[in-house]
Formats: sequence, structure tokens, C-alpha cells
Amino acid sequence: MIGAFLNALGILAGALTGLTQRHPLSLRTQYFFKAAIGVFAVFFGMHLIWLSVSGTFFNGVKQLFLGSLTMVLGNWIGKLAGLQRYSNRLGSYAAKLLAAAQKQPPGKAGDGLLASSILFCAAPLGIIGAVVDGLSGYFYLLALKAVMDGLAMISFVKIFRWPAALAALPVVFFFDGIALATHQYAYPYLDAHHWTDAVTIVAGFVTCATSLVIFEVRRVELANYLPALFLAPLLTRWLY
Repeated sequence: MIGAFLNALGILAGALTGLTQRHPLSLRTQYFFKAAIGVFAVFFGMHLIWLSVSGTFFNGVKQLFLGSLTMVLGNWIGKLAGLQRYSNRLGSYAAKLLAAAQKQPPGKAGDGLLASSILFCAAPLGIIGAVVDGLSGYFYLLALKAVMDGLAMISFVKIFRWPAALAALPVVFFFDGIALATHQYAYPYLDAHHWTDAVTIVAGFVTCATSLVIFEVRRVELANYLPALFLAPLLTRWLY
């Protein structure tokens, strides 16, 4: 389970780049990274689904159907719980800290650490990536997030200077804690009942949906899909 450490390394690499580079990334470079991240989000999502589907063709179709149904019901539960609304509030608070620092740079060190930690730790892709890393050791989702966070950190350190890079610490503790807890407590039970694949299939679907946000195709409330990870084993038990 190395995904959380890769995420932290990406943040530190972005901070080092931002501190040593005088000029911001060109628009061409930004568009390149944006396109690459979107493509890899689709690739890793589909790859995770491919690895999780097993058995005969009919069995695979049934697994994909259950995964799709889980996504729909999980999104419904997420909306009732207001998960995206809470996520948006955290994002808005971090955005206010960033906006205040941009008006009078450099911003306060504490504000930079807080804003960066909120944005990096509250990302649904990070939570999903940590769960998948704990279940199967598939660290590529957090590696992808490492690139995204590293690019964001290039801008953050120019606003808040080097203290913003300390956000790598809460990222390690938070996501590694999720991965370790998942591996120690959830994985033995899910593996014993052959329900691990149901969770990773849903994670693959959500990762693919992330690309829609990256490419700005449509607004997807990713946080609302998080309950699908917990719902997947239940539906598999009842319907599979």
C-alpha cells in the first residue's frame, strides 16, 4: 500500500517545482497535463473494472449491471446525505483562503496548509483510491491524484510559499489510514465472501466519471457516489 506515499511525493515534487520555477506553467503545458490526466483516469478506471470482472461472459455482464445499479443507488443515498453539499462547503472555504492570499501575497502559512490539506484530503478520487489500495494494492488511482495535486501545489507555493507543502503530511496520514483500515478490517471479510470485486468495479466506474469533470464535459457530483462503495457488497449479497 504505497498510494498515499506517492500522493505525498507528488505534492512535494510540485512544491519544489513551484519554488524553483519563476514563471507559471504555460497554457499549452497545462492543457497537456489536463488531457493526459483525463485519459489516464479513463484508462485506470477501465483497467480496474477489467481486473475485477471474472468468470463467464454472462457472469461479467451481471457484475457490470450490479455495479451500475450500485452507482445509481449510491448516488441517491449520497444526495440524501448531502455529501456533495458538505464537500462543496469545504472547497468554498479553501477557495476563500486562496482568494484572500492572492490579494495580498504571500498568504499566511497556516491558511496555506489548511487550504491545501482540505482540497487534497476531501477529494473523492483520493478516498476511493485509498480504499482500492487497501483492498487490492492497486495504487494507480492515488498515483494519478499525485500528479493532479502536484500541479495544484505549483500554484499554491507561489501564493503561500513553502509551508503549503506541509499538506503532504495530513495526506499521508489520512489516505494511508484509510488504506490500512480497509486492508485490516474490511478486506478479510469481503475476500471471504468474494465481494472485493464488487467494490473495485464501482471504484472503476467512479474513476471513469472523474474524467468527465476533468474534461469539463459535465458536472458530476463525485462525492455523492462514495456510499456506493459500502453498498456494493450488500447488493452483491442480495442479488448476485
